[in-house]
Parts: sequence; C-alpha cells; structure tokens
Amino acid sequence: MTPTINWPERYRPENCAVHVVNELAMDASPAAVWDCLVQASEWPQWYPNAANIVVKDAPDGRLTDGARFRWKTFGVTINTTVEEFIPNERIAWSANAFGIDVYHAWLITATPQGCHVLTEETQNGFLARIGHMMRPRKMHKFHQVWLENLRTRARQRERQ
Repeated sequence: MTPTINWPERYRPENCAVHVVNELAMDASPAAVWDCLVQASEWPQWYPNAANIVVKDAPDGRLTDGARFRWKTFGVTINTTVEEFIPNERIAWSANAFGIDVYHAWLITATPQGCHVLTEETQNGFLARIGHMMRPRKMHKFHQVWLENLRTRARQRERQ
C-alpha cells in the first residue's frame, strides 16, 4: 500500500482553498534526505524561498516532534509547529499568519534507487486564496525547486 498524508480534518484537501502536490524520485537515502529536511536552519542555504528561520528551543536549528519555528516564505513570516514526526519517513507542520492557515506534509519512501519524496500542502484563508488566484502555479514551482535542491543537498551529504 502506498503511504498517504495523515491529514487533520480541517486541512484535508477537499476542505481547503489551495492544494499543491509535488514529488520526486531521489538517488539518495531516506536518512540523508531526512537529515537535510529537518535541519531547518540550513534551508536558506539551498532553498531560495526560505529566510529568517528560528527554531524555538533548538539552538542547533533541527526540527523535532512538536518543534515550533518562525520563518519567512513566499514573502510572509509564518509561525509553524511540527505536527507529525516519524524519522526518515514523514514530517508535517501546521503554520499560520494573518490571512493564511497551512498544513505542509512530507513523505519519504525508500526505493531500490534511494527514495521517493512526496510533499503536499493545503491552505485556507483570504490571503492564501488571493495568492493562489493571482499566481496559481507559484507554490508548485517553488516546491519543485525545494525538492530538486533537497535531492542535490542529500547527495552532497552522502558524499561527506
């Protein structure tokens, strides 16, 4: 059975104004991908849509179960909480800011070549709706860049 996102009811795609899905096969191990993904303080080094990341109660900048972090993405500073955390398999967080209510989930599935990474995000709120109407492909485009750069970063991590 293919793993799926564990959506909280209010964030289920059918209950949200915005739903974006991206996925990518990666020739890197689930552990290397996971390590890069949970090291949130390093995202701005390799993901151009992340800035000013502060992970509360984690001076090393690593995400953990229940971690809270504040960061800027898509030009908006958002408050984020890790809601699901299964090492090397899945992580998801909720986030909010004025006019935006978000759930972003990641699934990492081992494959013979490395892993497959699926990321999905749902959003509600008037700013989310306006942003999606004005630039409907923008989030998909940036999430694809995030995945591609995550793959590159994980490959580099494995070579170290």
